[in-house]
Amino acid sequence: MTDLPLAPDDGWNALYLAGEWTEGGDRDAMSVENPYTREEIATVPAGTEADVDRAYEAAAAAQESWAQQPPQARAGMIEAAIQFVGDNREEIADLLAVESGSTRVKCEAEIQTARGMMQQAASYPFRMSGQQMDSITPGKENVAERRPVGVVGVISPWNFPLHLSMRAVAPALAAGNGVVLKPASSTPITGGLLLARIFEAAGVPEGLLSVIPGRGSEIGDAISDHETPRVLAFTGSTEIGQRVAANAASNCALPALELGGNNVHVVTDEADVERAVDGGVFGSFLHQGQACISINRHLVHESVYDDYVGMLADRAANLPTGDPRDDDTVIGPIIDEGQRDQIVEYIETSVDQGATLETGGDHDGLVLEPTVLSDADNDMAAAANEHFGPVAPVIPYSSDEEAIEMANDTIHGLSGSVHSEDRAQAQTIADGIDTGMIHINDQPINDEPHVPFGGMKQSGMGRYNGESILEELTTTKVISIQRESREYPF
Repeated sequence: MTDLPLAPDDGWNALYLAGEWTEGGDRDAMSVENPYTREEIATVPAGTEADVDRAYEAAAAAQESWAQQPPQARAGMIEAAIQFVGDNREEIADLLAVESGSTRVKCEAEIQTARGMMQQAASYPFRMSGQQMDSITPGKENVAERRPVGVVGVISPWNFPLHLSMRAVAPALAAGNGVVLKPASSTPITGGLLLARIFEAAGVPEGLLSVIPGRGSEIGDAISDHETPRVLAFTGSTEIGQRVAANAASNCALPALELGGNNVHVVTDEADVERAVDGGVFGSFLHQGQACISINRHLVHESVYDDYVGMLADRAANLPTGDPRDDDTVIGPIIDEGQRDQIVEYIETSVDQGATLETGGDHDGLVLEPTVLSDADNDMAAAANEHFGPVAPVIPYSSDEEAIEMANDTIHGLSGSVHSEDRAQAQTIADGIDTGMIHINDQPINDEPHVPFGGMKQSGMGRYNGESILEELTTTKVISIQRESREYPF
């Protein structure tokens, strides 16, 4: 791990604090393990509340001059970071494989998406234009300027660590803000220290970016309840997101949240079943189902139910499992034992509740077989909960109205998909499902850098990507200019 060319000189055993790689010293050390082999690949210092204070102070100090830089300077730094990622693509893919259990397909998709987010961010310095507006007062003009918010706190997850960190960090820096990033404790390198290395190589000003690895239980509140950040970008569970939002609101900071999902894949009586199965396999089993926007429930019309279940189970049973570094592997390891045990419990409980195990259900270490459950219903454990694993509960329905009702029977509303060769039918169902994103004749795992991304209900608030994230990371300041003397009533 320490001899990779993209690593800092002393390896990954350091914080990136206020523009400097800082050794652990007397801080606690966190072990980073390969989820497939369970071998330790690195130790990373656990940041402290004092580190968080120092990071925010440095970011606030550096941000003032950074915001004054011309747009081409900020864009140039992002473009240099894009180049660095391209130059080190293979090494980054290897890091993702050994730290997050990412298969080759997932690594390539994640790096491509992260670079796309960076390319979009490189345009932001040139899109922060103001607006001149006439006034109702004679001789006056109003100018609304878009300015950076100041400092942004980012708390990112372990499942797509590079992408889900980068989609907040790159836009925040491009818009003229300072950033303090706390990556997930399972992926402190690819979700955090790697970004520090990328932007350090790109010439990020000293102190503008800090990366503080640490356990959420120890420094999560320090990051989100700090008085300095004006925006808190968080991706993770609904429960923790609600706490982050409350902390941010206590300081009048804006919470930008992408939280859990319970996404449906609706297969209608007018669907091309083979095409729907293609989407169902990808949407359920990419990265072992460890995505907030993966398929959590397959809702299938009773007229095509048996065909769909049979094809889905056959495809799932033949997916290659094993070491994510092998190019042929589709199903790699679950991130840790706790996650695996929770998924297995959902499967076993669902079978006890009456579901039929069509294929899978067993595991070898942290590699859990892709699992298909038929005869499922909305109340079963694997369907009612965000299982976050390679599990496909297949639920029959009899009418379009029932499909919509079942789809909406959840606290979540993040993503989803509908399959039908009848476009009007698909559109009606898509319109009826309360979700932030839905995809017709596709599957839910879609994230385009220029398209708004986010959820409804308890799946979050705010939107990432494109113009949406730029609005969240900037604020509007109105300056009025009285061009001629004004008469006042007293």
